[in-house]
Amino acid sequence: MAKSLEDAQKELDDEFEQVRKGLRKVREKLEEVEKAGPMDDMEEKLKELEDTVKEARTGGLVGSGAKGHSKARKELEDIKEG
Repeated sequence: MAKSLEDAQKELDDEFEQVRKGLRKVREKLEEVEKAGPMDDMEEKLKELEDTVKEARTGGLVGSGAKGHSKARKELEDIKEG
């Protein structure tokens, strides 16, 4: 838990940046799906997209994804409420 309002805001900003990075990866995978041709393995491309979306939502080994962002946002709100 953050110790101050400033710490909580920094944590929220960091988590938000992680979400934005995850979304960039999602867009890249979506572009691969959209550019695929008839001979491409669509099932595999869609699985990769799905895995990338899940990582953006829940986080991977390094980041915490949108789930971490939600936690940081709630923590900041709790601090602001006192």
